[in-house]
Amino acid sequence: MQPSDRMRALPRRARVMIMVTVALIALLVIGPRLVVGYTDWLWFGEVGYRRVWGTVLVTRLILFTAVTLLVGAVIFAAVVWAYRSRPLFAASGANTAKDPVERYREVVSRRPRSFTVGIALLLALPFGLHAQASWETVQLFLHGGAFGTVDAEFGYDIGFYVFDLPFYRLILTWLFIAVFLALLIGLGTHYLFGGIRLAPSKDHVIEVSRPARIQLAVFAGTFIALKAASYWLDRYSLLWSGRKEPTFTGAGYTDINAVLPARLIMVAIAVLCAAAFFAAIAVRDLRIPAMATALLVLSAILVGGIYPALIEQFSVRPNAADRESPYIERNIAATRQAYGIGPDRVDYLDYPGVGTRSPRDIPADVTTIANARLLDPTVLSRTFTQQQQLKNFYGFPEHLNFDRYTIDGQLTDYIVAARELSPNSLSGNQTQWINRHTVYTHGNGFIAAPANRVNAAVRDVAGQSASSDSGYPIYAVSDIASQVGGNQVIPVEQPRIYFGEVIAQADPDYAIVGGPEGAPPREYDTDTAQYTYTGTGGVPVGSWVNRLAFAARYGERNILFSGTIGSESKIIFNRDPAARVEHVAPWLTTDSNPYPAVVGGRIVWIVDGYTTAAHYPYSQVGSLAEPVVNDTGRTLAREEVSYVRNSVKATVDAYDGTVTLCQVDENDPVLRAWMSVFPGTVQPPTAIPTELRAHFRYPEDLFRLQRDLLAKYHVDDPREFFTTNAFWSVPSDPTADTGGEQPPYYVLVGDAGTAAPSFRLTSAMVGFNREFLSAYLSVHSDPENYGRIDILRLPTDTQTQGPRQTQNSMISDTRVASERTLLERSNRIYYANLLTLPIADGGILYVEPVFTERLTSTPNSSTFPQLARVLVSYREPGTGGVRIGYAPTLAEALDQVFGTGTGAVATAPGGDATTPPPTGGQPPAPPPPGAPPAPPPAASDQLTAAVLELNDALANLREAQRTGDFTAYGAALDRLQQAIDTYLAAGGTPH
Repeated sequence: MQPSDRMRALPRRARVMIMVTVALIALLVIGPRLVVGYTDWLWFGEVGYRRVWGTVLVTRLILFTAVTLLVGAVIFAAVVWAYRSRPLFAASGANTAKDPVERYREVVSRRPRSFTVGIALLLALPFGLHAQASWETVQLFLHGGAFGTVDAEFGYDIGFYVFDLPFYRLILTWLFIAVFLALLIGLGTHYLFGGIRLAPSKDHVIEVSRPARIQLAVFAGTFIALKAASYWLDRYSLLWSGRKEPTFTGAGYTDINAVLPARLIMVAIAVLCAAAFFAAIAVRDLRIPAMATALLVLSAILVGGIYPALIEQFSVRPNAADRESPYIERNIAATRQAYGIGPDRVDYLDYPGVGTRSPRDIPADVTTIANARLLDPTVLSRTFTQQQQLKNFYGFPEHLNFDRYTIDGQLTDYIVAARELSPNSLSGNQTQWINRHTVYTHGNGFIAAPANRVNAAVRDVAGQSASSDSGYPIYAVSDIASQVGGNQVIPVEQPRIYFGEVIAQADPDYAIVGGPEGAPPREYDTDTAQYTYTGTGGVPVGSWVNRLAFAARYGERNILFSGTIGSESKIIFNRDPAARVEHVAPWLTTDSNPYPAVVGGRIVWIVDGYTTAAHYPYSQVGSLAEPVVNDTGRTLAREEVSYVRNSVKATVDAYDGTVTLCQVDENDPVLRAWMSVFPGTVQPPTAIPTELRAHFRYPEDLFRLQRDLLAKYHVDDPREFFTTNAFWSVPSDPTADTGGEQPPYYVLVGDAGTAAPSFRLTSAMVGFNREFLSAYLSVHSDPENYGRIDILRLPTDTQTQGPRQTQNSMISDTRVASERTLLERSNRIYYANLLTLPIADGGILYVEPVFTERLTSTPNSSTFPQLARVLVSYREPGTGGVRIGYAPTLAEALDQVFGTGTGAVATAPGGDATTPPPTGGQPPAPPPPGAPPAPPPAASDQLTAAVLELNDALANLREAQRTGDFTAYGAALDRLQQAIDTYLAAGGTPH
């Protein structure tokens, strides 16, 4: 009985049940994809990027169809060819009594067409689904252009390697798969129908019919011919893969002089091998292709493996520096070009490391020290939360951000944060669906605090009566309340926040705003007012079709049946700023740290976008992401790149979610290609408002990568590069318990020419596997010099303490150690950002704030960090010794190091953390060179002099201990006791 007859023989109810079951299975498999596709289509229409969605979808569908048809057609042809050329005995069923595949042959013979088409589709569909993910490769091939730079070996434009070669490899891969599967399927089909069989009378010799031999020879020859093409393309891959030299990336001496010729030899041998297989069509002797295959394998081992290894071992290693120098030179040039760290963007300046003038006499130093950062965004999140949260359902990110604002004509850097809705902080009845998604929908306000000062100094930090209202940020709040009161330092017209980093932590991430027509507002706004969203963001869910789609997407029946949803309702989702940018620009890699800014009276999130390439010839491989360690302690793989440009700055409106992509690099060929793929999606540089451009900052992820590369690629000489002697290292973070690299810091420093404040991202560098300071990197974020990197190189014949050594010197100071012992009894101590500041016309000043947090045994008590002390360190010009300042304020710490008056001159009014400063916080104009500083009060003079003498006495005591001179040790003790008495008499606090 045929299968169709069996189906008709079933009862009608059974047939209906089978069809319904099949339909339900198909719906379960395809339905969710259709729902997501439809709701995504609605979302892309909301944000105005539906063309992106359509282009990606069409490209994926075409690629899926093309690869499925290619693989399926080749397999189908192989099966049909084998079936039609089957031996006659197989068709007639003769001599098959002992044939083990007879019953399978009968099944297939009944429905050969279904068998052929089914096998082809079954094998081709998975490859089609996998291929559609390569849509970016296809689009870059179609729209990519020239880089204007050629590689050093083959002379091709870099665009060939970035845009064209990946596409050629992709095509070759799918041809390989199609031919290989066709070879296997043809082999199996011939065996099934007797074209290939065992001959029992001949000791189980395999008999191959002539049609089978011809078909297998054609497919095997085609496969080997494709392998020859692969060998040809492999020559170009040497320029970034090579033999994985430990010192540099790219093809080295062995690759160019041994592996590259071997590739050409393998191409020739593969062509001959393919010809041998094709010759088997006419020549029945299969020994010829067998011998050719053996020759190919043997050549791959000898020519492709052993010969290069011998060249490497006996020719290169004994003379490595000389042999590899030309290729290291290529690597240096390519890496600098690929990552934007060449001489066109990087300026080097020799820097002595020892100051020659007083900072009070240098206008730029006055600006630098006045804006020294005292607030650490990695420490103060809980302080912001406790003091500015207002409600339990508001919150701030774990790490706050930095930005700068010009207030009353004066530029000041601020710690900034948006007071967002924190869905994970909802509790009790707040977590019910109707409250979670329709009432608590948005945050409220922009919070900023000047980074260089606090409200008041903490004087008796170790005492039990430590002030509870000192050492905290001075907040500038722009929210609904301040908007009504009209007292916003940073004016915000719309302080409500519907899109942000914290608000997007909800799972699922959506809010429903609006309701039935004429219904009263229901969204929480203040304790006395509700609100109804009026922005353009959100997808309408007034229709039953849309409600049903989103109910299916989120698996939530309340969306379908809730009476709070009406004709005017909209659903807001995809609320994370970086995720929104990634959706509308899937070709971008986004920075890990979006930050809020007030532009044109609106809160917007600024997201840095990178264009990348994986295979830039001779360029060093790097990663924009920091290493991620999973729960098992294993470091997860990171996406590696060899070309990066921060070509796009994106903004996301915090109220309506509008996404805007802005071009900031007109010379990036990768961005030009993507702008050709998606025309009109990226705004030209001329469309960027001046106010927005003033808030652009150089991104941390890119700077970290460039910093790691500059540690090696500042070296010009290839032989010196090979020895690694002149390399630098990123210093370890001396303030972190978990170790790791010291992060870069945003600071406002004085411009050497104008003394005007300049916003920069900076990092110290130490010697290779050493702790002494070797260089200081800073990159400009100001619009006029954006992206320029300044590198101060310290001499190698002198030793300047690096961050870790400085940290050890500061915390081992007697005053610091003694007070720390008292503090640790009742406080948790946080050593905050250790800033490295070039000052004094050649010197290095280290500034480190110290925060404390009161320990308490009371459950749920609200304690949070406060600025308690400031540590500074400076190397003396004459003796080379290090002076340590430790005081409640930066001004007092500077006076201890540089002498009385420096703190008053170099610190902004109020910057000594005793009184709130005027808005803006710029330093006063510096006195003329040589003019004496304004004297502080007499009591301060006496106390400062006593502190300085105490420092000298302690240094004298340590020196006597080091030398073991008991006479000097006794004299040092006497001097220390006298210094302590003088200190107490001047009003010093005993600890």
